[in-house]
Amino acid sequence: MYAEFSENLITGNEMIDSQHKELIEKMNQLLESCENGNDKLTAVKTLDYLEDYTDYHFKAEEQLQRDIDYPGYEKHIAQHEIFKNTIKDLEEMLQEEEGPSNAFVEKVEENIVKWFYTHIEGFDRSVAEYKFMRENNERL
Repeated sequence: MYAEFSENLITGNEMIDSQHKELIEKMNQLLESCENGNDKLTAVKTLDYLEDYTDYHFKAEEQLQRDIDYPGYEKHIAQHEIFKNTIKDLEEMLQEEEGPSNAFVEKVEENIVKWFYTHIEGFDRSVAEYKFMRENNERL
């Protein structure tokens, strides 16, 4: 199951949306590397890059939330930590195996791709809505 950046993932924040597109591209590269001959080295490198870019992205999101005094900041950070731990678990799984197995691919699809959609549609969009309301002096 490849990820796709669709309209329901748009937060309205150009920086965050462009980073989400990049993350989706990296997720798809990871899945593709798993499908193409189970090359462990490529999968490890792709997962490492996904981890690095995720850290970069989460820092940007968290800074944005601090800048706007987002009330759900702590819950949002907790979600980011769950994702980071998932990446670590996948790294361990990949190291223990000869190459990316079907079980590994299933975990990527379930714990990376599906989590990402749910996270953007819920947590990230609520940050964007809060920011919009603050900037437009709507009631909070």
